[in-house]
Amino acid sequence: MLSIIIPTLNEEKDLPTLLDSIKKQDFKDFEIIVSDAGSKDKTVDIARQNGCQVVKGGLLSYGRNRGADAAKGDMLLFLDADVFLPEYFLKNAVEQFKKYNLGIAGFSIQPLGGKMIDKIFFNFLNVFSTLTQKILPYSTAAILSRKDVHQKIGGFNEKIVFIEDYPYAKSASKVSKYKFFWNLPFYTSVRRFEKDGRFNVYFKYLLAQIYMLFKGPITSDIFKYEFGKYKDQTKK
Repeated sequence: MLSIIIPTLNEEKDLPTLLDSIKKQDFKDFEIIVSDAGSKDKTVDIARQNGCQVVKGGLLSYGRNRGADAAKGDMLLFLDADVFLPEYFLKNAVEQFKKYNLGIAGFSIQPLGGKMIDKIFFNFLNVFSTLTQKILPYSTAAILSRKDVHQKIGGFNEKIVFIEDYPYAKSASKVSKYKFFWNLPFYTSVRRFEKDGRFNVYFKYLLAQIYMLFKGPITSDIFKYEFGKYKDQTKK
């Protein structure tokens, strides 16, 4: 069974898009767990109306871990609330995950709407992730892992406040097999780029990568990341 875990905070605009894309999948052996961090809008109502289990969340690492604690499946798919899954994504992802006997997997990421610069940025990231997957395991926004591997590494590090998914993939790859699937894309909104400015966001992530390379995981709010700040700007 696949447990899909979605951390949320005020996601009433984007969550229905994600849930609708999940409902349209060929693969049906799954449960959906929404880890909500205290939404003030209709996020929780929308989740329950769509048959999701709702658990108490918080920052991303905490919310993902609480969702994993409640999961019944032996595979965990962590999704950001503003992503969209193309047709057959779940079926193909699970089949390939099992075929290669993986413990952790990352997927090609594409912008949902946005500008040409966004497509260039994401394609560069996908090529880089493919070429460096044996030394720099990368998973973000859609992360598939085995539950036993998740438990073995202690889940997501809840002390990390920004880019918690990289250390998670790195830790999981040390105790299991990792693979980046460049041919299994999913889509994510560009709302953060549109709100904060593309140069600002790209530069922030570049600095964060350099910081992690030399100092390790980011456990202080030096990059001023705000979970749940961007509510709606998904463009189809």
